[in-house]
Amino acid sequence: MPGKLAARIVSIYLTLSCNAWKIQRRFGFLYVNGSILFLSLNLLLLRSMAPSPDAKRHAARIVRRLAAEYRDAVCALNFDNPLELLVATILSAQCTDVRVNIVTESLFDKYQSAEDFAAAPLRQLEQAIRTTGFFRNKAKNIKACCQNIVDLHDGDVPRNLEQLVELPGVGRKTANVVLGVAFEVASGVVVDTHVGRLSRRLGMTRETDPVKIERDLMEQLSRRQWIAFSHRMIHHGRRVCTARRPKCDECKMANCCPRIGVETN
Repeated sequence: MPGKLAARIVSIYLTLSCNAWKIQRRFGFLYVNGSILFLSLNLLLLRSMAPSPDAKRHAARIVRRLAAEYRDAVCALNFDNPLELLVATILSAQCTDVRVNIVTESLFDKYQSAEDFAAAPLRQLEQAIRTTGFFRNKAKNIKACCQNIVDLHDGDVPRNLEQLVELPGVGRKTANVVLGVAFEVASGVVVDTHVGRLSRRLGMTRETDPVKIERDLMEQLSRRQWIAFSHRMIHHGRRVCTARRPKCDECKMANCCPRIGVETN
């Protein structure tokens, strides 16, 4: 299938994924069987994705090297349940995981359920997360998100992408993190700044938009690789392939990396 048509199908799929729950609530009579709809779209999407054999071989080499180097890589955020992971991931925007873990150590002692976060005075919540940056917006989103979870999901974090992205402050990246880490559901590839940067340097994408990067990676990787791939790329980005001074002389993928966009002295 031509690349433009495949890209269009992917775009439609991602749009429907993010808005299906709205469609169901507003036009219930049209929502005959959502699971069949999304299964059909998934099959159509996968059939339309046709990366070149060379691209798939290149991706396979990268997957093998990452697996050998970071076999035990996991999410760096500390959490004990899906709600804590959801809150921690919201806090991690423009903030280091180390800082988030420091903040959530006391935060999760004080607020132990969606009901607790929903009932928390906004100013009090803002002060509790102040050092994570953008604390006013994050506090507002966490409070509204948890109120939504209480009102619409009986206090439990939803287990599907369509409902998760309906929550305030939750986009595809956050939803993919929660589903992949808390529920072991491969809903997509988590694309943060590290995954985006490394994917471009490794020649796996030319895109800068996270949704488009995710699309390209989903094309080249098998579904069973999606979750671990992101964890390993993030670890590699922090330890070796850093933003300003990548340690190419120490990189285990140096002989298969085109170093796109990397400045050489």
